[in-house]
Amino acid sequence: MRLEAGVFLWNDFGNPTLKQVRPTFRATWTKGNQQFIFGNIRPHLNHGYIEPLFDFERVILKPLEEGLQYRLNTKRVSLDVWVDWLRQEYPGVAYQEQIAGGLSSSFRVTGDHSKVQVSIPFEFTARHAGGQIDTLHAPIQTLFNYATGVVARLPLKGRVVQAVRLNAYGLLFDDHSMGNYRLPFQNGNALYLNGTLETRYADLMLSYWQGHQFYAPLGGKYYQSVAAREGTPGYTDPNRKLLLVRLLRDFRVADAAAVTVRVEPVYDFNRKLLDFSFGVYFNFRQEWLLGNLGRRIRTAY
Repeated sequence: MRLEAGVFLWNDFGNPTLKQVRPTFRATWTKGNQQFIFGNIRPHLNHGYIEPLFDFERVILKPLEEGLQYRLNTKRVSLDVWVDWLRQEYPGVAYQEQIAGGLSSSFRVTGDHSKVQVSIPFEFTARHAGGQIDTLHAPIQTLFNYATGVVARLPLKGRVVQAVRLNAYGLLFDDHSMGNYRLPFQNGNALYLNGTLETRYADLMLSYWQGHQFYAPLGGKYYQSVAAREGTPGYTDPNRKLLLVRLLRDFRVADAAAVTVRVEPVYDFNRKLLDFSFGVYFNFRQEWLLGNLGRRIRTAY
């Protein structure tokens, strides 16, 4: 059993005050290739979801997840099952409790010596808003999303191009709110295709998205047929078609730290509009930071 505790501080550039100050706690029990986690679970990118189901920007916008998690990693199977308590409810409050959870898995169908590595993913997310002790008296909302497909990777021996990856996913959206629907669509589907070149300089990824009445509350905003609250509330795009190009590069800083650069132009076929995003991220493992801090303290003495 491993116990961890700390403090989470959130400060944005341009804001002189802290946005969040929260205690953190994690209890991890590891048995062989299995892990059970209670408290602050391994969040966002650790789940391994595709972006239409789980937004990449949750790394910044929702950095903490609190609940339960089970993880399994073998030669052929990877599995992540989790529950995140988004918002607690108390008697007499004017809001609903919110809970999210899901399952992310992959099964490798090819052997260790196969020239092409092929795996079958299955992903599921759920988000629930409800409760019985608030004063809001709003209907419950339960939203499900599913995704499955095939993932193939061909390692190459080139000096520049090191591998090629091809991914194809089918996705579903289902509103299980038992007749009390708040969204304009109660079900939908989508197709998500990716081709990636892994090179010694950067990864170049080309993606095509075609969604019909698709909505994933935890997913990337690009892919939704229902506009986000901070966008144009009430706007819908029932048949959404996008072409995305991603250029990704990791610059290694130390053994457990790297700077990630991400450039992402997006073309919307329906609106004939080209948009883009650009991001720079500094990533490091907690153990690397604490280890370096410990060495500096010992050197000072």
